[in-house]
Amino acid sequence: MTDVPEGRAVRVSWRVALAARWPAVLRTGWPVLARLAGWSLLEAGQTFLLGYALARALDGGFLAGDTRAGLLWLGAAGLAVVAGAYGTGRVYGAVAALVEPVRDRLVRGVVARGIREGDAGALSGLTQQVELARDALAGVVLVSRSFLFTSVGALIGLCSLDPLLLAVVVPPLLAGTALFAVTLRPLARRQEAFLAADEALAEDLGTVCPGLRDVTAAGAEARVAEATGKLIGAERRAAYALARWGVTRVAALAVGGQLPVVLLLVTAPWLLGHGVTPGALVGALAYVTQSLLPALQNLVHGLGTSGSRLTVILRRLTAQAQAQAQAQASVERRPSGRHAEDTAGRPPRPARLPALSLTAVTFSYGPASTPVLDGFHLDLPAGGHLAVVGPSGIGKSTLAALVAGLLRPDRGSVRVFGRPVEQAAGARVLVPQEAYVHSGTLAENLALYREGPVPEAELLAAAEAVGLTPLLRTLGGPGAPVDPAALSAGERQLIALTRAYLSPAPLALLDEATCHLDPAAEARAERAFANRPGGTLVVVAHRISSARRADRILVMDGARTACGGHEELLRACALYRELVGGWSDPALAPGYADGVDAIAGAGLAGDRGHVVADRAVGQMQTAGDLGDGGSSGRE
Repeated sequence: MTDVPEGRAVRVSWRVALAARWPAVLRTGWPVLARLAGWSLLEAGQTFLLGYALARALDGGFLAGDTRAGLLWLGAAGLAVVAGAYGTGRVYGAVAALVEPVRDRLVRGVVARGIREGDAGALSGLTQQVELARDALAGVVLVSRSFLFTSVGALIGLCSLDPLLLAVVVPPLLAGTALFAVTLRPLARRQEAFLAADEALAEDLGTVCPGLRDVTAAGAEARVAEATGKLIGAERRAAYALARWGVTRVAALAVGGQLPVVLLLVTAPWLLGHGVTPGALVGALAYVTQSLLPALQNLVHGLGTSGSRLTVILRRLTAQAQAQAQAQASVERRPSGRHAEDTAGRPPRPARLPALSLTAVTFSYGPASTPVLDGFHLDLPAGGHLAVVGPSGIGKSTLAALVAGLLRPDRGSVRVFGRPVEQAAGARVLVPQEAYVHSGTLAENLALYREGPVPEAELLAAAEAVGLTPLLRTLGGPGAPVDPAALSAGERQLIALTRAYLSPAPLALLDEATCHLDPAAEARAERAFANRPGGTLVVVAHRISSARRADRILVMDGARTACGGHEELLRACALYRELVGGWSDPALAPGYADGVDAIAGAGLAGDRGHVVADRAVGQMQTAGDLGDGGSSGRE
């Protein structure tokens, strides 16, 4: 048996399934199609009598001096209009009977796929795509039927008046129709490209807008604006391409519907000289202007919009079915073992690759500015715990922003688990000093970085590990609504920390993310991140105790940057000894080795006007340093 590629097999099976359904559709639809054709014949009769009765009213009535005959012919045309209107009313019922079963089949298919395969897009397919397909199919049936029966009635009428009239009207009509038919496929492709660009922009805005405070806090406005601007540009280009093909529809309408009017007027002397009567010429003009031109307009605008939309929707529904089938097949073939995803949904991590690698990184905030980092090197193994310390303004938060991908180095490379930082968005999570909390429930806030709802047991375990449990109970549980304005800065930080803890990203960056917590709460949160299975932690330290808990400590001080353990740095780094001495105060009671004023207490008691570690002269720690000065060189 010949092997068939997997993707092609999916497409073949889908097309075979569709082909198998068409005979049943046709069998159940024949009576409806016959009824639709019967009522449409009334419209065709109206079209025929419109021009024929007008020609006979002129030639055999008014121009011949027989007013009574002319009025009778006009009365017959009026009765035809009434009968045609009645038939049009019945046509809509027949179209509904034809379209609704198709819609029901699409609904059953979408619902079955959603239930069988857990399709998260089933609701969108049911409420939007299926309804659009139903409306588009109805529009296609209506305009196609109208054009077909109207054209037949008009052409029979022209032939009955004088076959010579067909030679003037039919060629441009066929040319315009053919030109329009040629544009249908490229028009559908452009419309699909525009729809895809619009959806991509909407998805991006849906992600960016709720996180504007995070974007601002992290200083990522320029990068987010650049990424969103690219999506806007893509949608604009797709709209321009769609509009250019729209011009061809106007050309088709001009050739097929308006050119015959011009030709009838230009050739009128020749036609009259070859036996065409004045009434027949007026009837021909009526056929073109009152029947063929409106029918062609409806076909061009209706089929050009509804037809291309129907093609796009059916193609997308087909693509969704293929994607679901391929996803199901990949799940069935997915290997088990230590390289498979763990129960927390975290992706497998490459073996032997450092979690973080900075190579010869140079960065400055402007071409005339002193580099904040100059030829900077750093390697952090997976599972490591690094604390970054140094004077305020030396570049600690700048380093965190580079690792988070919010800033781009002027030179050098930043890699996360072996990948460029721009391609590793899902591998690192940043918790800035200004924590972002949005309205909604507490569970929705905590699951912000997860693709689906977090199981309550996992959520409660994370809250216990990070230290959020007391606040969780105070608010009323995971389902309790959250008012960001009613939370203190420390409470917002605890929510942001737990959210990052629950994220699938293996590398966590805490940029003074615990500055509003007391030492005990800070220690608990940092230990939770350090003990996270497979996790790697980088802490921009707010207190020297953070450095003591870390495996490695990076001391940033321009060219004198040093990296090592606590005891090693105490012996080898004068700046680190100065920082440790500045954070220690012999006047404090024993047990406060971090040099933190005892008034801060436990939990969040010191949050409202928190006291940070005192320096030698008792000054407060300056918050944030994205506007860093100074420079850091090699490790």
